[in-house]
Amino acid sequence: MPKLKTHSSSKKRFKITGTGKVKRNKAYKSHILTKKSAKRKRNLRKSTIASTANESIIKVMLPYK
Repeated sequence: MPKLKTHSSSKKRFKITGTGKVKRNKAYKSHILTKKSAKRKRNLRKSTIASTANESIIKVMLPYK
């Protein structure tokens, strides 16, 4: 069976946890930050778990993680 290619943008955005869940960073933290509160920006720093609906798609894009 041939090797599968890893999706390049996905390997930069997602990590697989030890239990097999998909970890991702939150959106809306790249620009127009002056109008966002400090609390909102602080909470956007934290990573979160991707939804189970998207998890299977992400795992197909990351075959060797």
